Amino acid sequence: MNEVLNFGMVGGGYGSLIGEIHRKAATFDLKAKLVTGCFSRNYENTLSTGKKLGLNVRRLYKNFREMAEKEAKRKDKIDFVIIVTVNNSHFEIAKAFLEKGINVVCDKPLTLEAKEADQLVDFTRKNDLLGCVTYTYSGYPMVKHAREEIKKGGIGNIRMVMVEYLQEWLAMPVEKKGNKQALWRTDPKYSGRSNCVADIGSHIENIISYITGLEIESLCANLDIFVKGRALDDNAEILVKYTSGARGIYWCSQVAIGYSNGLKIRILGEKGSIEWEQENPNCMKVAYLGQPVQILFRGRDNLNPLASKVTRLPGGHPEGMYEAFANIYTNFSKALLTKKAGNSYRSEIDFPTFEDGARGVKFINLCVESSQRGACWVNL
Repeated sequence: MNEVLNFGMVGGGYGSLIGEIHRKAATFDLKAKLVTGCFSRNYENTLSTGKKLGLNVRRLYKNFREMAEKEAKRKDKIDFVIIVTVNNSHFEIAKAFLEKGINVVCDKPLTLEAKEADQLVDFTRKNDLLGCVTYTYSGYPMVKHAREEIKKGGIGNIRMVMVEYLQEWLAMPVEKKGNKQALWRTDPKYSGRSNCVADIGSHIENIISYITGLEIESLCANLDIFVKGRALDDNAEILVKYTSGARGIYWCSQVAIGYSNGLKIRILGEKGSIEWEQENPNCMKVAYLGQPVQILFRGRDNLNPLASKVTRLPGGHPEGMYEAFANIYTNFSKALLTKKAGNSYRSEIDFPTFEDGARGVKFINLCVESSQRGACWVNL
C-alpha cells in the first residue's frame, strides 16, 4: 500500500484550469505520480506543458491513440489515465485506454450517449478495471456525513429534495467574445445535446444520488435558452419523482446574476432535514423534529466515520475544492493499490464510478427529451 501509482493525462495542457486542478488533486497525498501525457491536440503545447512538469520527452505523445498503444507496451506502463478533454471526445479516449488494460479517471460527463456509457461500464466489469468520474462534490467531508446520517435513518424517510446550482458566467454571450470555455460548452458539436444540465445539472443528480441513495423514477424538465443566439440551454427547471415516493425540485442556471458557484441542497425527511452549501462547505445545517436547529462544523464536531476519514485539518482551517478533488483521487488510488496487491477492493470504493457516470448521462439526455416534448414526464 506504500507503492506510488503512475498516471498519465489526456488534455489539460498549458492554459487549462481544470487540468491543473486534476494534476494537483491526483498527487495531493503522494499516492500517484504524473509520468506521461498528451496534453493537447497541438503537439507543441504538449511538449511545453510536459517540459514545465519535468516529464521525459519520450513519454509525451502526439495523440491519445499513440499514448495508449505505447504506454501499454512499457514494463512501467501507467496504472491509470486522467481524461480532461471536451465532452465529445471522452468515449473514444476512455475506450482506447481501457482496451489496453489501463484504468481510467474521466471528467464528467462520462460520454454523450447512454449506449456509449453502458459500453464503458460493461468493459470495466468484464475486464476488472476501475473507472472513476470526477463529480467533485461527493468528496466533501460534510457531504459524506450527510450520506451516513441518512443511511442510518437519522432524518427518517425522505419526503422532499430541493437543489439549486446557480452561476452567472454565461449571463452574456461571452462565447462570441473569445471565452474558450464558453465557446465549446455552448457548441453542440463538442458539448452534445445540453450545456447547463450537462455541465452543472449533472452534479445535482450525482450528489443527490450519493447522499440519499434515491433512484429517479421519472422527471419533467424545461430547458431554457435566455441568451439570444445560443444553441444550448443556459437554465433549467426539473421536477423529479423517486421510486421511494419522494419528490425533488432541481434548478440549475448559468445566467443567474450575483451567483458564482451556488450549489445548495435541502433534504427533508419525516424526522429531520439537512442543508448544505458548496460555497460554505465546512458546515451543515441539521434539524430534528422537536429539537433546536444545529450547525455542524467539519473539524470540530463528531462526524460520521466516512466524513472523519477525509477530514484533513482542525476546525477553523477551511477545506475546499482541492481537498474534495483530492479525496476522490485518494480513494480511487487506495482501491487501485489494494487491487494491485491482489486483495478485495470493492468495499473500499467511495468515489464516483462509471456506473454513476452512466446514470448521469441518461439523466442529461432524459432532461433534453422531456423538454423537447413540451416538458412532459418521462421515465428513467
